[in-house]
Amino acid sequence: KIKTLVGCNMELSEATIQLLKNFASINSNIVIKQGNVLKTISEAKNVLASGVMLEDMPRDFGIYDLNQFLNVLGLVDVPRLKFEDNFVTIGDSTGRTTIQYFYSDMDMLTSPSKDIAMPSVDVKFLLDNETLNKIKRAASALDHTALAISNSNGVVRLSVVDPENTTSNTFSIDVDGEIPNEDFNLIVNISNLKMLPGNYEVELSSSFISHFTNVENKTQYWIALEKTSTFGA
Repeated sequence: KIKTLVGCNMELSEATIQLLKNFASINSNIVIKQGNVLKTISEAKNVLASGVMLEDMPRDFGIYDLNQFLNVLGLVDVPRLKFEDNFVTIGDSTGRTTIQYFYSDMDMLTSPSKDIAMPSVDVKFLLDNETLNKIKRAASALDHTALAISNSNGVVRLSVVDPENTTSNTFSIDVDGEIPNEDFNLIVNISNLKMLPGNYEVELSSSFISHFTNVENKTQYWIALEKTSTFGA
């Protein structure tokens, strides 16, 4: 892990840049806290994400346009950051290029106010990267927006559906998991599945909240289920 103090240069890792790019797809602004834990929440407050950076950030600071900040990082070969009171200086490996990027007022930005306490888990399964990609491709091919997670004879069925049209074409794939002995139909908006590539441990609650944990890097996503979800009788 890279330790960094205010006023010292820090080389930003590719893994952290990829995490920032992923979080930019959830919310275009971000508050980065001191330490190595990075969090974001969507404007609609229905997706919260948390990941661990390789670096320790030396201070709290806000970025209003995260995509712009990432584009600025792309102007140099290896981003080297030096944090000052009101801005961060971004340099390259030669020391000849510098960019001054000012922090944004954190009170104007959207950030998680507290962590989510996951309620009791009723459904668990492993969602591998290949299956996740199949679901997204099927959603694009069928022009559907919903992933229905249901009990199919004791296994977890993942179906890409149009919840407003029971006669629409569907794509389904079954996976092993832990499920209760009752019917359920838990709906996830596929547009909210903005996750890093990888395999995920998935937990769902009858309280209509889902939790996706990346098996490799432990990045976590909490996604609210749609109101059309049902559980039990």
